[in-house]
Amino acid sequence: MNVDPKPGPASFDDDDYPAFTMGRAAEMLGTTPGFLRSLDEAKLITPQRSEGGHRRYSRYQLRIAARARELVDQGTALEAACRIIILEDQLAEALRINEEMRRQGK
Repeated sequence: MNVDPKPGPASFDDDDYPAFTMGRAAEMLGTTPGFLRSLDEAKLITPQRSEGGHRRYSRYQLRIAARARELVDQGTALEAACRIIILEDQLAEALRINEEMRRQGK
């Protein structure tokens, strides 16, 4: 079982800190807890768990969930939306690496 890291001032700016409960995350995204569970089941996002076993989401995970919701709201099937998001993430990482290499003169 995952356990929340100790909160502190450094966690305020940490995009990966699991700060949001499922209820709060669903409220922020304007969706249902069931939608968030479906993203977990599809392995798009895997929230950390509190000591009590409750899902906790980071800001990064909420951005991914918001993108999934946007695609689903446009009529994209959930499985296809998950694949699109994974490919978008891979492309962004490849572009970042290319830019880094370009700056290093490689």
